[in-house]
Amino acid sequence: MTDKRWAFEDFVSGATIPLGSKQVEAAEIVEFAEQFDMQPMHLNEEAGKASILGGLSASGWHTVSMFMRLICDHFLLDSTSQGAPGVEYLKWKRPVLAGDTIRGEATILATRRSASRPQLGFVTFRNSLFNQRDELVLEFSNTGMFLLRSPELAA
Repeated sequence: MTDKRWAFEDFVSGATIPLGSKQVEAAEIVEFAEQFDMQPMHLNEEAGKASILGGLSASGWHTVSMFMRLICDHFLLDSTSQGAPGVEYLKWKRPVLAGDTIRGEATILATRRSASRPQLGFVTFRNSLFNQRDELVLEFSNTGMFLLRSPELAA
């Protein structure tokens, strides 16, 4: 038996897990961009305003990273997660601008036991990130791998 709160058995198809919210600061947008995505709209306000994004905007990869932090903080670090085999799709729907407050949710689309590893299950999520106006800014789907809490009891 695991001491983690979230094991494969705890993920129910159709349920949504709220992931909390985060204020996006200009300094963190620039810091991420300086290291990983040095496009002008991510580095300074004037370039961001001159772009179609309308202001200093987080890199899409930064947006995904912030979502990952929300997942870690709200359930993944207290789970039997064994990683993920990949992402099925990823869409950036709107820019995330300096000063935005983002909130996430993970909806469970499907669960299935592994045929080759009886102690392991797969959970498919639709992940959504919204800004303070409840506008969808990021959507992606992925499958995570989780150990069963009690594989000997599962059918």
